[in-house]
Amino acid sequence: MQGYLLETHLHTSQASACGKVKGADYIDYMIAKGFNGMVVTDHFFNGNSAVPADLPWDKRVDWYMSGYEDALAASKGKPLDVFFGIEFNFDRDEYLIYGVDRKWLLENDDILELSRKQVHERVHEAGAIMVQAHPYRVRYYISEITLMPAVTDAIEIYNSANPDNENALAYQYALKLDVPVTAGSDIHYFNDDAMGGMLLPGRISDIREYSSMVMKRQGKAVRIFDGVITPIEELEEMKIPTAGPALPVVDL
Repeated sequence: MQGYLLETHLHTSQASACGKVKGADYIDYMIAKGFNGMVVTDHFFNGNSAVPADLPWDKRVDWYMSGYEDALAASKGKPLDVFFGIEFNFDRDEYLIYGVDRKWLLENDDILELSRKQVHERVHEAGAIMVQAHPYRVRYYISEITLMPAVTDAIEIYNSANPDNENALAYQYALKLDVPVTAGSDIHYFNDDAMGGMLLPGRISDIREYSSMVMKRQGKAVRIFDGVITPIEELEEMKIPTAGPALPVVDL
């Protein structure tokens, strides 16, 4: 299947406490998996972050961006583009933010104190978007599923770290809201499992170009397994839930 294959959801060990791989070490691995680009989306300070909370804000930003920056440096001269993103947590509902940068983080040092709507407004003011990640995820640390359509620009309908039914529930939720969709691996370590990504019509030059493509519904959410790229829309098990949500749903 032709196109530009982009990993949209990736964690490094430098900024995500759950990450097992340094940013620079992902480059050859992602190339071997057939990807043309990747977005580093480490957990921000209000999530499962590896960044010490007692540092000054600018030093925290430096630490947070180190996984991305090391990956970017390691990609030079290789056929893989590296972009920056954020996974931002509220009350266990998490959002992938695409389109902001270091300057934005430094200028918004009060962001941890803001509500979902206020963060969404800041993100939009920067020309960026918020994508709800794995909205129906079930984990030991999650007590309820929080949905907030008002701050959801798009939905991650395929997360390869989620069971099929959770992805199918996300797919149906996106249909209900009639919003754009994305897919990603949510990768934390090297493995040979199925992966997710976006198959775009052509190479992108920066993350805002990707954000624009998402909102214009350009590109396809896909699963990658054993070298085969399959659009999620062709996988019935990823579209039709076999059960309802496994946790109470709070729709704000």
